[in-house]
This record gives sequence, structure tokens and C-alpha cells, in this order.
Amino acid sequence: MVDKTATVIGATGLIGGHLAELLAKDAHFSKVRLITRKMPESVPQGAEVVVINFEDPDAFRSAIESSEAVFCAVGTTRKKVKGDMDAYRKVDHDIPVSAARHCRDSGCRHFSLVSSAGASAKSSNFYLRFKGEVEEAIAGMGIPSVSVFRPSMLMGKRNEFRLAEEIAKIFAAPLSLLFPAKYKPIKGHDVARAMIAAAKREEPGFRIFHFNEMKALIKGSRA
Repeated sequence: MVDKTATVIGATGLIGGHLAELLAKDAHFSKVRLITRKMPESVPQGAEVVVINFEDPDAFRSAIESSEAVFCAVGTTRKKVKGDMDAYRKVDHDIPVSAARHCRDSGCRHFSLVSSAGASAKSSNFYLRFKGEVEEAIAGMGIPSVSVFRPSMLMGKRNEFRLAEEIAKIFAAPLSLLFPAKYKPIKGHDVARAMIAAAKREEPGFRIFHFNEMKALIKGSRA
């Protein structure tokens, strides 16, 4: 079997945690690497952890080298950065863009990104604008295969408690049939499964996946 390393950035989050667990059990990849800022509380059996300072380009590049597929699922909140928008941008914009650049420069074949429904570089919402700017930057890098995932509300248990999000989930679940397809709630586990399915396909070009496309990827991976 050809050695294939899957690298996850953001493994301590909801989607990243599912990615780490699923990839560690997937025979398609011979090695799973988790790039983190600090050692996670739990690590899937067999996964390798590389702790770095994401603002150190040499360390970041070295951590990504030899990857066949890179999965980027980083993200923060205004509460975590105490309203510091520069700190927010460093996480939600700078880390994904740097990861993609190192992915391209090291010869990695596939890059997967967790973005957001409604992402647009022209949005007046800072969160959606950052996501859109990241997408635009990565689209022009020339990575052979790029998959961007735009989930709306994420369902699943996070390591951190977000009151507003938990309240929204209570109302979102019973009303989900009324939502436009792109904005239907989706489980973090399902986003991770769709990302892995897309990485295995490694279709050339830049592709964006919303709810229906993610569900189709999952269904196709079962065939």
C-alpha cells in the first residue's frame, strides 16, 4: 500500500474531532497527523500529534510536509479572543490560508476546508467575510484538488458550551424541513464523513459543498 498521510488542523473542535476519529480507523490512509497548538486531552489510537506555533512558518510547513490530504477545520469565537478582531483573523483567516499555501508548496494533492453557509468576501458580517476571503485566497493557489464545505448550523456535542448555539439547536431541529437546503442543520460527524469522501475522490479543481452535496458524498461513499 502506498503511504498516505492525512493531516488534520483543528482536531480539538467538533468537526476536527470527528475527522481525527474517523481517519484513524480508515484504511485508506496509512498515517493520521494532528497539528495542534497544544496537546489534546484525547488522541485517537495510532494518530501522531505535532504541537506547533501556527505563527512559525517553518514549523507549520514542516508539520504539513509529506501529507497526501490536509483537512482544515479551525475556528474561534469572539468570546474566546475577547473581541480582539486581529486575533480572530489570525485563527479564522491566517491559519487556513497558511495551511493551504504549505499544502501547495509541499506537493500535497488535496486540501479540505470547513467554511460556512453564506461565506462571501463581500459580506458585511465579519465572520462570513473572513470565510469568503479565505475561500478566494485558496481558490487561486493552484492546489490540484480543493474541497470547501459550507455547513450551516452544526449539530453535535462540542467540548465547549455555547449558550446561543444550544438554544438555536432546540428550535432548529423540528423546523429543519422548512429551511432552504443550503441552511439545513447538519451533524458535525456528517461534515467530517463528507470531507473524507471528497478527499478519497480527489477530483481536480475547486469545489464547494453545501448540505445536499455533503449528503450525496456520504451516500456515494457507502456504495
